[in-house]
Amino acid sequence: MMKQLSEKIRREAMRWHLLQIADVARPVGIYTEAMLPIIQSVYADATENELRRNLDYLEERELVKVKKDPTDRWFVELTRYGIEVVEYTIDCQPGIARPIHHASRG
Repeated sequence: MMKQLSEKIRREAMRWHLLQIADVARPVGIYTEAMLPIIQSVYADATENELRRNLDYLEERELVKVKKDPTDRWFVELTRYGIEVVEYTIDCQPGIARPIHHASRG
């Protein structure tokens, strides 16, 4: 039970990190080869397969667009909805561990 919970926490947090990485890469986009070392700075044992599984999930949610070339390289870009989630413009549905945003007080 605890292992399932920790896997869920990791999966959802990784999705948030992937969205942030894609946001920093805007407007150009980024290959997964460049994303993996960044994710591994948080989860040292992260694999390319794990990263791709989570990107596939984000693509199904229409938060990222993944272009797969014939050599099996994946190129990732945020969609309009992905940008809005990262910028806290719209609500974030379950499945992504987006931190609570505290608006700055003027």
